[in-house]
Amino acid sequence: MKKSLLLFLPLFVYAQSFMLSDIPLPKTYIQNLDPYECDDSCLKEYLDKGMVFSFLAHATRKVDDQELNDARSIYISVLNLGAFNSGGKLKIAILLPYKKIGKYAASTVNASFAYLMTKTNPFTLKSYKIEDEEQQTLQEALSKIQNDGFTYIIAPLTRKGGQNVINIDPDATVYFPTLNNKDMNSSASNLLFGAIDYEAQSNLLLQEAVSPLVIFSDKSQTGKKLAAYQEKTFLHPPKIKADKEENLFGSFFSSEATVVEDDTTTNTQNRKVIKYFISRRTTNLEHYLKENENITNASFFINTPVIKSGMILSQLTLYDTNATNVLSTQINYDPLILSMTQYVDRRDMIVANSIIEQNNLVIETNSLLGNDVVYDWINYATTVGMDYFYSQVTGELREYKIPLVNHQMVYQIELVKPGYSRFFPYSRKERED
Repeated sequence: MKKSLLLFLPLFVYAQSFMLSDIPLPKTYIQNLDPYECDDSCLKEYLDKGMVFSFLAHATRKVDDQELNDARSIYISVLNLGAFNSGGKLKIAILLPYKKIGKYAASTVNASFAYLMTKTNPFTLKSYKIEDEEQQTLQEALSKIQNDGFTYIIAPLTRKGGQNVINIDPDATVYFPTLNNKDMNSSASNLLFGAIDYEAQSNLLLQEAVSPLVIFSDKSQTGKKLAAYQEKTFLHPPKIKADKEENLFGSFFSSEATVVEDDTTTNTQNRKVIKYFISRRTTNLEHYLKENENITNASFFINTPVIKSGMILSQLTLYDTNATNVLSTQINYDPLILSMTQYVDRRDMIVANSIIEQNNLVIETNSLLGNDVVYDWINYATTVGMDYFYSQVTGELREYKIPLVNHQMVYQIELVKPGYSRFFPYSRKERED
């Protein structure tokens, strides 16, 4: 069955629009003639024996067991069963500034299509390419989308594009998988944001930091912003209510700090932060690391893409920095970090991850399209947005239970460590031991 599905999927991979024909395909209907109830073990037995139609005759609704429900969804889709949801027809547009978002112009479309392929409702998924994110360009594209009858839009825009959409205030529901509302401060109920919260991840990671904190960042806007936030938060941990004995970061920090102005190094009563901004071309960190007593036994916070991070990790070992730990946000939750570094280089690394809630059928369907929703957070956030739109149109329960608070998807955060071949949960007890 999977092989049959695989033959058809490549036809859609490079298409810009995914629309079902107005001529309905013939449907299959299954009549249940069994007078007895069938529980999960009974359903599994039918599957094990290859009795697909007996299985489907009883599995008329969503099954609690995830494996059984995945099998049910696949069979319903492939066999084109008539008992699909009778909710409204899905019409979703994707606004693509393809020159700005590069590879995500294709992958966000594929992530959206892959999610809808796991459902049984008819749908129209159409992409609208734009050359830039200027307000006039976006105004014309949004008008075209709305004139075509679309009221739900996935928009993987940059911050500039998002701000221009806020200024336009379109008469449609727009979901930004690439933006967090902390950066946009929008109060419009029809504008939804799906990006992860790097600041919240940094807060959790800084609970594991010791002084001195050495921050490596690239020179991008995100890198500079994260470095500034991490420095400020490390030196001035947020206070909590008086009835709590410890601050947010436990007993690792004293309660007060005096800031000494310096572009790269800031000293406080018991804490110090050292910041290094390295260019894309920098490959040798000897100048920063070799025989530098100021960073011995430090915590290192890395705000660089995975390739650069791998280089940093290897040189922390090479120059004997004896790092207490190495911290990183979602940027380095990537299997590449496992293959491009030695275990000794990443042994003390802790990574924050918000890609926690998963759906096996969605993962497998994306895989057939060469798409990743397990590690790629933009594809994941796009899938979460599609799931929200699907629920709004059909009335079905959401597959992803991620709450929408003040128009922002609020993801849980877990700390993980890169092991020999996979990421595994981090426990603070490991460091205390």
